[in-house]
Amino acid sequence: MRALISVSDKTGVVEFAKSLAALGVEIISTGGTYKVLSEAKIPVIPIDQITGFPECLDGRVKTLHPAVHGGILARRDLQDHMDQIRTLNIAPIDIVAINLYPFKATILKPDVTLEEAIENIDIGGPAMLRSSAKNHSGVIVVCDPQDYNSVIDDLKADGKPGVEAVSYDKRYRLALKVFRHTAAYDALISEYLASKIEEPMPDQLTLTFEKVQTLRYGENSHQQGTYYKELRPYSGALVNAVQLHGKELSYNNINDANGALECLKEFACGIEEADACCKDKGTACCRPAVVAVKHANPCGVATGDALLEAYRKAHDCDPVSIYGGIVALSQPVDEKTATEISKIFVEIILAPAFTPEALEILTKKPNVRLLQLDDIGGKPTTPRLDLKKVSGGLLVQNADDTLYQKETLTCVTKVQPTAQQLVDMEMAMKVVKHVKSNGIVFVKDNQTIAIGPGQTNRIWAVRNAIRQCNFDMKGCVMASDAFFPFDDCVAAAADAGAVAIIQPGGSVRDQESIDKANELGIAMVFTGTRHFKH
Repeated sequence: MRALISVSDKTGVVEFAKSLAALGVEIISTGGTYKVLSEAKIPVIPIDQITGFPECLDGRVKTLHPAVHGGILARRDLQDHMDQIRTLNIAPIDIVAINLYPFKATILKPDVTLEEAIENIDIGGPAMLRSSAKNHSGVIVVCDPQDYNSVIDDLKADGKPGVEAVSYDKRYRLALKVFRHTAAYDALISEYLASKIEEPMPDQLTLTFEKVQTLRYGENSHQQGTYYKELRPYSGALVNAVQLHGKELSYNNINDANGALECLKEFACGIEEADACCKDKGTACCRPAVVAVKHANPCGVATGDALLEAYRKAHDCDPVSIYGGIVALSQPVDEKTATEISKIFVEIILAPAFTPEALEILTKKPNVRLLQLDDIGGKPTTPRLDLKKVSGGLLVQNADDTLYQKETLTCVTKVQPTAQQLVDMEMAMKVVKHVKSNGIVFVKDNQTIAIGPGQTNRIWAVRNAIRQCNFDMKGCVMASDAFFPFDDCVAAAADAGAVAIIQPGGSVRDQESIDKANELGIAMVFTGTRHFKH
């Protein structure tokens, strides 16, 4: 047997090659791998001795040769193929162990240049892997060092090692792993190159993700669930959170935690933003913020002068729904806040950090999941895609990362909103964009006091929010994720005590809502930006 080994990741390669050599397998290698194996006193043949041609162009060309690909691709079951390679003095290659140039590690380096990235695009490696995977009926191909031991075990067990010592089923699965690996590799390259230019939605969209964990089940117990991550997630992404305590995360835990995190980012700065935004300007986003979520819908959101105050206000918005929900906090959890949270059962507490005292309190509950995400307010630096699977296809759009442009706000009523009402309206709109449509949010003094999510008509969302409210609503503001088709929502809000409304506008019947607001003496502002969330 003959093996070709050429790896960027040298993990386990010496032991693998030693085991092959002990079984009488002849080893061919290239460049750095040849040097490592030679220094380990393993008999190894340099690739240029096989090709009769030196490596050239700074290593860009070394294995792209018929002596290599002919030895891999020749079908062992076709006598004509075997006669041809014999005539051409090409020997079969039975084992191919290759992993690729570290393109991902390269582009993750700070200040990496495009030239550096391009030089780490592997050409010969994918070609050999694909050739070997195509001919897996006669070739054992290994692209993952974790498979070395399994292959060696099979070869040793056979007594007389040959390709057939590794079952066809395993060779098939190794080949499948190769095609997935090279597809992911190429997808990452195309994604990186696309990020360097302004490009609309491409004609072909190729996505690749890495498995984080297999989940106990999906949304329901009869569904299988798996958690994947992007190859280059931004620092503030949920997938970068570290679980400090508690049970294994479930599908619904992850989905709900993501909803809480996305809403929290409306009120928190990332690490890179903080100096310029909060410390210098003292803006509202530096105030502690807390978001409570149940079934992916916010059920309580508040800011305060202290984290404990913000938590209490978020809790009090809906003390029933927060039970068994997710709590996301913009600042490190301290002892007082931990003590208050521990009075009820929540599934997850997500924060940038926990003090030792807070950890001591919260870890007394074995089931609560504690997630730490250092850059909890961090936002992506490039536009994100929002993906929704439909039967037989995929809906893709830019993520809804915009709230509204302040300069485009239009007061359409005789009554003008006060400064505090404008602050509350901004908060209400930040929350309602994360509420399932049709969505309504009432806010008073930097606190949500009523939320009406996911109704088939807007007036029901308004009425449901009012009906569940635990507060005196006099003086509150209301936000709607989309326009009012009738004036009934305005009337209901005013009857409940709302003094100002913020909504996108854009209905052919806008004037009816404006007239009703004027009749009732309340302010109404149009944003021009809709926030449907389905």
